[in-house]
Amino acid sequence: MPSRVASKTYGTVAADRRKEMSGLEFVQGLVDGTLPLNTIARTLGYDVTEVADGRVIVTATPNDSHLNPSGTVHGGLAATLLDSCMGLAIWSTLEKGVSQTTLEFKISLVRPITPETGVIKAEGVVLNRGRRVGTAEGRITDDRGRLLAHGTTTCLIFES
Repeated sequence: MPSRVASKTYGTVAADRRKEMSGLEFVQGLVDGTLPLNTIARTLGYDVTEVADGRVIVTATPNDSHLNPSGTVHGGLAATLLDSCMGLAIWSTLEKGVSQTTLEFKISLVRPITPETGVIKAEGVVLNRGRRVGTAEGRITDDRGRLLAHGTTTCLIFES
């Protein structure tokens, strides 16, 4: 995974360019590297690795740079991964010229994450997508399929 993230570029996609793509095309560009990942992905070391209509997977390998004072991975990493996979799952359902932004999200941390956990996978799946509001759920699991954290989000959908 580190080599895959290292091969990606980081930045933002101009609004005019985003308007030309469906949400699925946009997120697919993040997955295949034809579009840059956001810079927080570089900071935290995560990657957008899979997309299908209404479903996105984000992966990361926790390390010492993610630790809180207790020596476990800070909950902010889990929150960011969940916010990203759930929001992008909703984005993957949008038409050209339409965007989304997170209105609120809630997460529950159910197992500690440490550098020894290894690769973690955050999967976001759309629950409901209306004209103005979308909801999604997300789950973070380890390589053995154990649930580490889960959450839900509500996103505002709007014309770009």
